[in-house]
Amino acid sequence: MEKDVIEHKSYARVGLLGNPSDVYFGNTISFSLGNFFACVRLEPSIDLVIVPHPSHDLVQFNSISHLVNRLQSEGYYGGVRLLMAIVKIFHNYCKENNITLHDGNFTLSYDTNIPRQTGLSGSSAIVSAALSCLLDFYKVRHLIKVEVRPNLVLNAEKELGIVAGLQDRVAQVYGGVVYMDFGKNHMDELGHGIYTPMDVDLLPPLYLIYAENPSDSGKVHSTVRQRWLDGDEFIRSTMEEVAKIAVEGRKALIEKDYNKLATLMNHNFDLRRCMFGDDALGAMNIEMVEIAQRLGAASKFTGSGGAVVVFYPDGPSQVKQLEDACHGAGFTFQPIKVMPSFLNEIDLQTLGSK
Repeated sequence: MEKDVIEHKSYARVGLLGNPSDVYFGNTISFSLGNFFACVRLEPSIDLVIVPHPSHDLVQFNSISHLVNRLQSEGYYGGVRLLMAIVKIFHNYCKENNITLHDGNFTLSYDTNIPRQTGLSGSSAIVSAALSCLLDFYKVRHLIKVEVRPNLVLNAEKELGIVAGLQDRVAQVYGGVVYMDFGKNHMDELGHGIYTPMDVDLLPPLYLIYAENPSDSGKVHSTVRQRWLDGDEFIRSTMEEVAKIAVEGRKALIEKDYNKLATLMNHNFDLRRCMFGDDALGAMNIEMVEIAQRLGAASKFTGSGGAVVVFYPDGPSQVKQLEDACHGAGFTFQPIKVMPSFLNEIDLQTLGSK
């Protein structure tokens, strides 16, 4: 790498248990998914430049039908807006907290191989990799606590109207497997949850199913959120049950009780289905879960739909069968690679510091 060039990767994430209770003062377990990542590169430069990606930020087309087809499959948004938003949020946070930034400029560019709209946190991966570059460029990593960084990532996305919770950003900032407690008292007092890294070796072999052309994950939270805010008794009590799944799941993982883990994964999906209803979840997303369950596996969404995490409690004997079934249905199937923690010595020193 050339001198002074800073590069950081941020990986996709899997919500293993407890999602979507992170948006409702609940508990979750998530981990960093090594199969896919976004990479951001920062190079010092005379002007401050945000470089559009040659394919994700396409503005030149062969024809009008090329433009229309492109928008239908990819939407209007690439990564430029994400990079701009995190630069703004980072700058404002530093200003509000009397953190001095030097006057140098930079050029930011990005690349990503995270499949779009699969509930694998592709947007926040770009933002969190960019934040890491800014921390190093301005040499302020020691001044911005690890616990606060997921909030900065989320705030950049909120600027753009992206609907999401903190758990994805926590998994991407921390890496590895993280148990998260978003209890209202922590959120009100600290502005963030209590995040406890877990040993990645506690996870059994897991698999991923995803669709190449899925739905937009941001629309799925819609009516449930309003009903929860309105105090709907069914939604409130079901969401509490979802949060308890992560608490029980943490115990099951520590004890390596993988049959319990399988039960919890399936129950997590059932509760989500009860709350959101099949129309909101989408037939293709439900089929991804059920294709695995029909073959004896436990399965649930990794996020709000578009991808599914799968576990075989009886060992990998049926994996080939599931792989064939997925390919037959037009889904992609692959073993999950879990990334270990990303935190370095400087990061660790900021943990829990006042």
